[in-house]
Amino acid sequence: MQNVAKAYKAQSFNTLIIHIIFILVTLSMLLPFILVIIISITDEQSLSLSGYQLIPEKISFSAYQYFFKAPQILIRAYGVTTFVTVIGTVISLLLTATLGYAISRRDYGYNRILTFFIFFTMLFNGGLVPFYILMTQWLHLGDTIFALIVPGLINPFYILIMKGFMSKIPMEIIESAKIDGAREWRIFYRIILPLSMPALATLGLFISFAYWNEWFNGLLFINNERLVPLQLLLIRSLKTLDFITSRPEFSASVISLDMSQFPQKAAKFAIAIIAGGPMLVIFPFFQRFFIKGLTVGALKG
Repeated sequence: MQNVAKAYKAQSFNTLIIHIIFILVTLSMLLPFILVIIISITDEQSLSLSGYQLIPEKISFSAYQYFFKAPQILIRAYGVTTFVTVIGTVISLLLTATLGYAISRRDYGYNRILTFFIFFTMLFNGGLVPFYILMTQWLHLGDTIFALIVPGLINPFYILIMKGFMSKIPMEIIESAKIDGAREWRIFYRIILPLSMPALATLGLFISFAYWNEWFNGLLFINNERLVPLQLLLIRSLKTLDFITSRPEFSASVISLDMSQFPQKAAKFAIAIIAGGPMLVIFPFFQRFFIKGLTVGALKG
């Protein structure tokens, strides 16, 4: 009985240590995010005098008021980014899975050549000027919503990841489906895609984040204010804010602003919340399907 009691105490102590470690790791991830939220709603004078604190001396929403002065512009930018993220992620996943499946098939005669071509484009690219010429003069996608979608549709690194996952699917499954009369497209949609759910869920998460945070393509190709994505809109707002705060004589004489009350520091943190907030809300719901896809894929595998 004493040995059992000692073993139970040792196990309880180990469990306690593990819980403490995970609590510390969680706090190390959670506290910086909480600090960003608190700084974004802290009064500017309090930030200048006391610095960054978890407990603000005075709460102020002036940083958010600066960005929400024209809510229709911000809502439109949210709509553009949401549309680009959803459509781009769906099409990109389909293309990635299709190409990954093609080069994963050992009975496909050109799989080595195509794999080398995809790998080569991952290492080398034509540069910014040929990319701009291709998008504007050859594809004529300048100042269209497709200029925000097309450049991110195919990522060679993701294709190689999908190839590595699909190559582990037993060839006997495909051959048995062919014996039953299924053709290639039916095999791909009814068998390969369901078995590839873990990889699709993981890559879908990465692709959606890339589309949501993209701003450089909008800077290059978008002149229509109705097509400006969220990240580009916030960057322009931040540049305007920096211009105003760096020239106090201009702001005082031309636009009559009291720079002591202007939320220069808080606005930078408010941008982080406005830009990343929706994805932080959506991610827990997406994570449920992500984990479910992993479980289903493991059981089927």
